[in-house]
Amino acid sequence: MHGEVQYLPITPGLFSILVLLFAGLIILIQLRILRYAYMRLGVGPGVALLLLFGSLVGSYFNIPITVLPAKVVRSGEIVDFFGMRYVVPLVTQWPGTVLAVNVGGAVIPTLMSTYLVLRYQLWLKATIATIAIATIMHMTATPVPGVGIAVPVFAPVVATAILAFLLSRDYAAPLAYIGGSMGTLIGADLLNLDKVGGLGAPVASIGGAGTFDGIFLTGILAVLLAGLASPPRPREVW
Repeated sequence: MHGEVQYLPITPGLFSILVLLFAGLIILIQLRILRYAYMRLGVGPGVALLLLFGSLVGSYFNIPITVLPAKVVRSGEIVDFFGMRYVVPLVTQWPGTVLAVNVGGAVIPTLMSTYLVLRYQLWLKATIATIAIATIMHMTATPVPGVGIAVPVFAPVVATAILAFLLSRDYAAPLAYIGGSMGTLIGADLLNLDKVGGLGAPVASIGGAGTFDGIFLTGILAVLLAGLASPPRPREVW
C-alpha cells in the first residue's frame, strides 16, 4: 500500500504555480529582501529554503495509517473547490478510504512547529494561536466528495498573519508558522476525521489534498507578513 498512495495533492498546473512561488522566494532571499523575515522566524535563509523545498517534495508522499470502510470509492477525477483543482487518484480494487499522513503538509510542519515552540518557549501563545486558527479552520472547512476535507486556500494565510501579529510583535513570525500549520491540521483535518469515511475518497491525507496548498502558502506568506510587520530589536552597542 505504501507505493500506491503517492500522488500530487493538486493538479500539475497548480503545483507548478507553487513551484514558481518557491523559485521567486529563492530570488528574493538571494537578493536579501527576505533576510529579515526569516531571521524573525529563527532560521537562516538556507534552512528556510530547505524547509519549503521539503514541503513541496514531501507533498507527493503519504504515510498510510489505517483503512476506513467506504461504500463507494471515487477514482481518477479532478475536483474543483474555491478555485483550486484537487486530484482524486486513479485506483482499482480499493479496500476503502486509506487514512494517511502527508509528509510535506503534516510531518515537516509539525517538526518545525515543535522546534519553534521549544526554541522560543512559546507554549502559551502558540497554544492560543493554534486553538484560534483551528476554530476558524473548523468553521470554514468543507467535506469535499472524492477529496476529503478542504478549506479556502487563503483562509489560513490571512487569519494566521493577523492573529500572530496581535499576539506578539516580537515573535509574530514563528507564531504565524505554528498557528497556521498546526491550526489548519487540527481544525480542518483532525476534527473532521469522522466525516472522511463517507466522502468516497480513495485517500484521505492529513495535510494533503484540501489543506496542503493553504499550509504551504502559510509557510511563505503568513510568516513573511508577520515577520516584516514585527519591529526590529535594538542592536547591541559595542
